[in-house]
Amino acid sequence: MAFYELRQYKVRPGRMQEWLKVMEEEIIPFQVAKGMVITGSYRGETDDSVYVWMRRFESEAQREALYKAVYESDHWKKEIAPRIPDLLDREKMVVTRIVPTTRSTVQ
Repeated sequence: MAFYELRQYKVRPGRMQEWLKVMEEEIIPFQVAKGMVITGSYRGETDDSVYVWMRRFESEAQREALYKAVYESDHWKKEIAPRIPDLLDREKMVVTRIVPTTRSTVQ
């Protein structure tokens, strides 16, 4: 059964525009190129520290393979990962796995 990963981040003060640029121009295109399905990307309407995004996986095996393809790649390790701590408070990151209910339109 397919499931989603709801990822909630706390962006460091004054860094939202920079974070959005990195996400939208680098991270999301890179992950999509590796096979990730990104279903949404959101920022807080009034709270400039809130960033939320969602990814969809068909199975745990697919999630594991995609995590490996993305997070174990040299590009991620050398080019992207080193910049993230300056933009996000990683200790406040919350990742929740969710599944659609029977009446959900995103089955």
